[in-house]
Amino acid sequence: MSIEAAFMVPHPPMIVPEIGQGGEKQIEETIRAYETVADEIADIAPETIVITSPHSIMYSDYFHISPGSGAKGNFGQFRASSVAFEEEYDEELRDKICELADEEGFPAGILGERSAELDHGTMVPLWFIRKKYTGGNIIRIGLSGLGLMDHYRLGEMIQKAVEETGRKTVFVASGDLSHKLQEYGPYGFAPEGPEYDKRIMDVAERAAFGEMFSFDENFCERAAECGHKSFVIMAGALDGYDVKAKVYSHQDVTGVGYGIASFYPEKENENRRFRIAYEHELKEKMKGLAENADAYVNLARQTIESYILSRKALEFPKNLPAEMFHQRAGVFVSIHKEGRLRGCIGTFLPTTECVAGEIIQNAISASTKDPRFSPITPEELPFLEINVDVLTTPEEISSPDQLDVKRYGVIVSSGQKRGLLLPDLEGVDTVEEQIEIARQKGGIREDEDIKLQRFEVVRHK
Repeated sequence: MSIEAAFMVPHPPMIVPEIGQGGEKQIEETIRAYETVADEIADIAPETIVITSPHSIMYSDYFHISPGSGAKGNFGQFRASSVAFEEEYDEELRDKICELADEEGFPAGILGERSAELDHGTMVPLWFIRKKYTGGNIIRIGLSGLGLMDHYRLGEMIQKAVEETGRKTVFVASGDLSHKLQEYGPYGFAPEGPEYDKRIMDVAERAAFGEMFSFDENFCERAAECGHKSFVIMAGALDGYDVKAKVYSHQDVTGVGYGIASFYPEKENENRRFRIAYEHELKEKMKGLAENADAYVNLARQTIESYILSRKALEFPKNLPAEMFHQRAGVFVSIHKEGRLRGCIGTFLPTTECVAGEIIQNAISASTKDPRFSPITPEELPFLEINVDVLTTPEEISSPDQLDVKRYGVIVSSGQKRGLLLPDLEGVDTVEEQIEIARQKGGIREDEDIKLQRFEVVRHK
């Protein structure tokens, strides 16, 4: 048995009258659409409602699935504690999802619960559903800092678990759209905001789930969207099926986008295996980049592949340009996957006898020792984009006026504390931002005196 239906829904707390205090009337269209969804779920009478929420527990490299037999929650943080919920979890289906994740070495499970209370991303959909349907248990799943392929893959595991347990299941993908749709909104306006909403609602109307992979992370961040990864998990849960899609509403009157749509799976269709198709496309793209890379990037890639596959540091290849043996410099190795940073480690001054040695040392560290990320796995190797930055010797400067975010990187120091930021990074547009980020990386407080240094890089991509 496949999932019976899936729904894209928002979670604005103000939609609950006890919170909105009349303000909810401005999103009446969203309320009516939500009630339609609740009616449809009641007609299906599912045994289980799977809810993915951006406001459940979230980790950078792990999907948290709520443990235990159930959970309670209320809207006390929105001054409406009288609106409360007590839900039971479908332990059998949840445990099957966790079992499948364990079998595949996939980072999902019940570990790391920081709070058992239901979050508002879960409770807002339940507020509508429970008015129409009180049956069935739930499963609550958080998002992660991992890429879109991993979110889609989790959805595929949910689908498989549903099929193996025979559960009559509906999927609720909770998530607001852009938070930057209007100047008067709580988060202001960005041109990417309306563009995101237009694109995602078009994808929803056509059930063109493969296009969800084309939403660049930087674009999504500038749009300040909330639910994209939630929607991608939902798409994965419908993988391999034709889908009958219907958009019920889209509103942006509060400055935040609220979209509601339904998706009913029909017959199986192998042409709708979107993750597999995207993986193939990405592999071919990375293969083309690797074939056109220079000796610096190739050395970093060969080093990473050698170390990840055999745990052996690469010996110096004999065909490297002479400059890589004769020059000494600081080097940063940056690794990206699906446009997202996957590891970055470097040295601002040379620590080995030559640039080639610096690249080998830092490529190993970037792929296995960056404390922000788990070590890269063999399965990820075909999808990695690698950059190598060779730094000039840092020079002290007396004023931020001597910086240029496109040309110069910056080192901010205070005593023994030091933070570095490379030049020409997407999303860093001003010198003030550059210094502040470097200060934060170094753990340097606003009230501490700082010294500035600048450097240039030769970037190999």
